[in-house]
Amino acid sequence: MGVHGLTTYVEGNRNFLQDVKFRDSRLVIDGCSLFFRLYFNYGLDQQHGGDYDAFTCLLSQFLSALEACNIQPYVVLDGGIDPSDKKFPTLRQRLQSKIKEADRLSHGRNGSVLPLLTRSVFIEVLIQRGVPLVQCPAEADWDIACLAHQWKCPVLTNDSDFYIFDLPGGYLPLHYFQWTNLNGKASHRYISARCYTTTGICRLYGGMNQQLLPLFAVLVGNDYGTPKDADALLGLLDAGVLVKGGGRGKGRAPASRIEGLLLWLSSFSSPGEALEEVSRLMGEKDRGPRGKSREKGGLSSQLWAGMQEYHITPQSSLAGWFSGGKTALGRPSSGMPECLSLAAAQGLLAPLVVDAIVMRRVLLIPQVENSKLASSHCSASNIRQAIYGILMQRGQDVQAEDMTAQEKINQGTKGGRGARWQRGGQVGGGRGQGDILPTQQGVNVGFSNSAATVHAEVSSSPMCVEEYDRVDLNLKKNILEAHQLRTPVHLDTLGQAPVAVRLGVLLDVLGMKQSVLAPVPLHLRLAVAVIAFWRRVASPKPSQPQVQALVLGMIYGELSSNNQPGATHYQQANPQLNWAAERQVCAGLDRQRVRPGERRGLDVGAAHSFSQWQACLWSALCLNQLLLLPLPEPHITWLYSGTLVHGLLRYLKGGQAAESLLAGGSFSVHLYSSLLDAVRSRDSKTHPSSSAAGRGKRGGGRGRRERGRGRGGRGGRGGGRGSEEINNRFALLMSEDESDDD
Repeated sequence: MGVHGLTTYVEGNRNFLQDVKFRDSRLVIDGCSLFFRLYFNYGLDQQHGGDYDAFTCLLSQFLSALEACNIQPYVVLDGGIDPSDKKFPTLRQRLQSKIKEADRLSHGRNGSVLPLLTRSVFIEVLIQRGVPLVQCPAEADWDIACLAHQWKCPVLTNDSDFYIFDLPGGYLPLHYFQWTNLNGKASHRYISARCYTTTGICRLYGGMNQQLLPLFAVLVGNDYGTPKDADALLGLLDAGVLVKGGGRGKGRAPASRIEGLLLWLSSFSSPGEALEEVSRLMGEKDRGPRGKSREKGGLSSQLWAGMQEYHITPQSSLAGWFSGGKTALGRPSSGMPECLSLAAAQGLLAPLVVDAIVMRRVLLIPQVENSKLASSHCSASNIRQAIYGILMQRGQDVQAEDMTAQEKINQGTKGGRGARWQRGGQVGGGRGQGDILPTQQGVNVGFSNSAATVHAEVSSSPMCVEEYDRVDLNLKKNILEAHQLRTPVHLDTLGQAPVAVRLGVLLDVLGMKQSVLAPVPLHLRLAVAVIAFWRRVASPKPSQPQVQALVLGMIYGELSSNNQPGATHYQQANPQLNWAAERQVCAGLDRQRVRPGERRGLDVGAAHSFSQWQACLWSALCLNQLLLLPLPEPHITWLYSGTLVHGLLRYLKGGQAAESLLAGGSFSVHLYSSLLDAVRSRDSKTHPSSSAAGRGKRGGGRGRRERGRGRGGRGGRGGGRGSEEINNRFALLMSEDESDDD
């Protein structure tokens, strides 16, 4: 969210922001604001698809700075789309804007487009560092404010809505949070920052009642929009009709609309009094208590409803989550089983999956690519159709409920499931109606939906999901049909499905046999399967140098991760290897990077191809998470570095052999050979599976997409990041007999 123009106004008045030496405190962090700012404000690559290793380094430095100052961070992330749909027009506008910015970046001009996997890397690093985090069901602002209010600690964000929330600990704008320059002695380090509280702005306007600030925010406009009749009221303000004192008549024109509105509101003692005046000015009849018109849809009624977005409850459900209530999820809703509800709250289930199950609608993130070709997300449509197929494979009652939403999608209307949001047992459109549904043990961070179950015969018509994606330079809605899997898995019993079954589903969708992946280190198997998938479905077809550059980039990532602090046990497990030589290989690969300031333009064809690879990986990660990680999640930090991979591609296109970059590194040579063999294996390219049956065209004829299948074979070992990694990371160095588990 954000209040239009308020950041500029506050920053222009030095009295609103107080200098502080921040240390020895809890800190509630708006996670999305943080990763956006870190990526955009420190010169990290956007044009080549992102440098995730550089982003990881930057984020680690930020967390280390907090630790040095005895600051305990608690990170809260936005989740899916707000089911109330009030913000959806704003989200569409932002996506349209990002499509245009991505196109400008592809032509070497300015723009800001967050690389596709940045959020995943952010969560990965937080988990590795042991930073407490939670992913909210939808927009997180209200939850952040309630948590900070209860704990009486500051909020770190760049969201101007926090100039409105009444927070005892204040709001620390990221813009002024000088974490790169610590001050003080070693045992008393602090971060110079500026802190805002509502006291300052209310004091400037004659001791204005703080409760009037939410009314100000709704009138001036935020990301949920401005009430339809508010423009008429603001027109009176601009014309000088409204003056301090609440009356009519010409008065001194304020310096800005924001100042004028604050001056006018400061004359009222309470929001109710101000809303009564709004009703009078707008000619609303039969005004009720607290200024709410009994005439449905009146401006004062709309304003009152909008103000509830900023109403903070005394107790935050997230406080219970962070104090160890992670297993107290209560009864899952929207057909989402408890295991997935927990994974979502932990940040281990992507918002795409939540949006698909709750809203039957997903927003696909723009990338830097060739805008004259189909969106890079088209290459991964079969993976997403499999995701949607799993989400639709549910119990009879829940399927009947889904049909109500499905009818809306088929008719082209917006809203779908979850058009109303439930908090604290109250059904309503906005936040602040009460806490998230409590459980017997104190907290429920589940993902709620208020639609009643419909007991009716389930239609046999196929289920579909709305996808919003790029067509040329325009944001368009496409209807994508869910695919039935050859080996059905039911959403409501997903947690009881054997690992072997879930692994078989994953590999079947990706068209990969388990035997082909056997020589590949466990933590790289998903990424390798995705490369093989990408080679088959991408259009134009990836060239051999592009595949080699991508694999070489993964070799660099493996070598770099082995050089990180705490990774010495890998080297100790393989003392026979010449790690000095491997470090030389790593340095040689790094020298091929595209460096800032180089005059050569972007290879747009390569950018498009690698964007397709990222789209396939992103969708595959979502599928793997939905299936409860039958394969360990790869370390995304080390899978792709855009400036490196583009530089390696340039080296290979110059006629150099890939092996020349690996000379002297036996580990590197063997790993490169193993990964490339798996990617090229004929067994990873078989007949299309039944889940691809009935595939069609998206976005007005974007061409056919081929997808292979493979039998699941034996089950593999699942688990989170790092599970059994020591034993498997160097499995490729074993003999063929030892490493073949087929």
